Amino acid sequence: MSVERIPPSAKHIVIVGGGYVGMYTALRLQRRLRRELRRGEVAVTVVDPQSYMTYQPFLPEAAAGNLEPRHVVAPLRRVLKRCRVLNGHVVGISAEHHVVQVRPAGAAESEQGADGTLEVPYDRLVVALGSISRTLPIPGLAECGIGFKTVEEAIYLRNHVLHQLDIAVSNDDPEVRRRALTFVFVGGGFAGVEALAELEDMARDACRWYPPVRREDMRWMMVEAADRILPEVGPEMGRWTVEALRGRGIEVKLETLLKSAEGGHIVLSDGERFDAGTLVWTAGVKAHPMLRKTDLPLDDKGRVKATAELTVEGHPEIYAAGDNARVPDLSGFGEFTAPNAQHAVRQARTLGDNLAADLHGRPLTPYKHAYVGSVAGLGLHKGVANVYGVKLRGLVAWFMHRTYHLSRMPTVNRKFRVTLDWTLALFFRREIVSLGELSSPRAQFELATERRPEDR
Repeated sequence: MSVERIPPSAKHIVIVGGGYVGMYTALRLQRRLRRELRRGEVAVTVVDPQSYMTYQPFLPEAAAGNLEPRHVVAPLRRVLKRCRVLNGHVVGISAEHHVVQVRPAGAAESEQGADGTLEVPYDRLVVALGSISRTLPIPGLAECGIGFKTVEEAIYLRNHVLHQLDIAVSNDDPEVRRRALTFVFVGGGFAGVEALAELEDMARDACRWYPPVRREDMRWMMVEAADRILPEVGPEMGRWTVEALRGRGIEVKLETLLKSAEGGHIVLSDGERFDAGTLVWTAGVKAHPMLRKTDLPLDDKGRVKATAELTVEGHPEIYAAGDNARVPDLSGFGEFTAPNAQHAVRQARTLGDNLAADLHGRPLTPYKHAYVGSVAGLGLHKGVANVYGVKLRGLVAWFMHRTYHLSRMPTVNRKFRVTLDWTLALFFRREIVSLGELSSPRAQFELATERRPEDR
């Protein structure tokens, strides 16, 4: 993609971030500004390191093998046919000079600027960098833990869990087996609960193909610092979820902290110590740290201060929404909107409409979303939901969870592929192949090219 191809007279909208807010905003602009884009009066550029958007609510099912991982991502170039997609890392934003600094994918230091960066000017800017995992300085966490925000992490965890079963079957040492079959998840929000429930469900099902391993041999544990999990579905349904998980043999430790994980040796604040082969960290998110390198107004959490119309305070030409923005909650549910997919998708619609209205000289509309409720999947045919105050659980909640998120999945192509995956799952069991070598694809070739002593 070359920025120079943008007509000099065109209004240039730059969207930094191709996640929920970035992609859905661009989609909205394609509809609202169809004529302007076709005539070259407006140009839209989306900047993101990846060439796809990941629909994160489906990551647990992808990790469990219910969905093909490629079907939970939407290719930006295919979806955003009237937009330019620039793959690269945003390394700076200058609101004063109306410029975004980007380091393009694969750029050498001598190609663009002195440090390999490219300056992309804008007339309107959308800040949609999203969030990253919020971690703590816990000894061993960086070396042993893994998050659960990307499709790469979901694929890795699926392969890793199955590989732990391989290790358990292939070793007679009880300590090695116990370590391999211990799985710890830190964080009791949607990501942690759904990932734990789906992967435990998968591992339970896989045990039939690992005869020496019984369900009782595996230890699955959730560690949560608060006194409840899934606060979004309410106290009652949160308690029910804890009971449902414990009924499956999953340990749920509330008001408990992870103190250390050095060498895979887990130390909890209640004094318990044990070894674990798997540590998954899902204890919250924080705004993208790159925002601190900009001259945008930020709050104490590093989020861009936005108005109800989703413009940045003091910068009417810049818009922000999603996890990296502090957006006032006009519904009265809280002071600011929560960092979740439900708000991100709806804010993107309002943002796209407001951008189009801005370019046409019309007034902007404040973002106000009536809280509908929340749904969560807890494995195959199991779920929990609180929708319009109606509390549901079990099969009905699971079906509602799938139906809701399928309706939010972008493009008919992806909706059809996800539905097909689910249909096939009715007739065939999950695949239990561990492809752990995907994380080191050159290992075999490096072995093949290694010089033998007699060749020297």
